[in-house]
Amino acid sequence: MNLWFRLLYMLCRRPWRKPAHGLATTVVRMRVWPLDLDLNRHVTNGRYFTLADVARMDFVLRTGAFRVALRNKALPIVGDTWGKFRRELKVFEVFEVHTRILGWDHKWSLMEHRFVSKGRVVGVVVMRGLFRSAKGTLPPADFLRELGLAETSPPLPQWLSDWAQSCEAMSVQLRGEEQD
Repeated sequence: MNLWFRLLYMLCRRPWRKPAHGLATTVVRMRVWPLDLDLNRHVTNGRYFTLADVARMDFVLRTGAFRVALRNKALPIVGDTWGKFRRELKVFEVFEVHTRILGWDHKWSLMEHRFVSKGRVVGVVVMRGLFRSAKGTLPPADFLRELGLAETSPPLPQWLSDWAQSCEAMSVQLRGEEQD
């Protein structure tokens, strides 16, 4: 199934979906379609990241984050993603994507998308993103305050802090290479 149709389907269902708290986990139910498959006849690795985009849009809409972004004339930007694949998803298999915000720092918000089928986590996509306006990056604390959440992030697991730091280190390295 083309991802535009998935997005349209998710948007059409939106009026019947309950709003969610900013630290809640949202769940989107999907099915594996033939166009999601690679030559091994299971969901291709890259497709997980795209399906996570659809689930993230549901999260942003249901938590009201899109209204805050509109008020600030800001757009969501994905900076980094990481994936862990544990089990394959096969054609026509039903699965869910559980999306939640894990925490944030002075610039980035960190989100998790768990792909769940038959009660098991089959894959995880972690995303580091931000909202950017013409005035610059919206600090997550300001953004979350507008959502009625605390400005301080929940404690981040060590693996997540390490990953975020490695993303920063790579950015610094790439900027340095551009100046050479």
